[in-house]
Amino acid sequence: MWIRQTHRWLSIAFTLAVIANIVAMTMQLDAAWIGFLALVPLIPLLATGLYLFALPYLGRSGARREARS
Repeated sequence: MWIRQTHRWLSIAFTLAVIANIVAMTMQLDAAWIGFLALVPLIPLLATGLYLFALPYLGRSGARREARS
């Protein structure tokens, strides 16, 4: 499913942004944009993660309806 692949790539982008933030902090750079850089992949990562989390529960409700009929 394409949403899983998107979620995986977003997690890689988020990890790289966090590493860049840690490197910037250790070098004592005062660049606020580096801190906000991690938010760019984090927001869609949250959306895809919530969808993937809810997916099994959404599938079960449809299966229950079919079994009742």
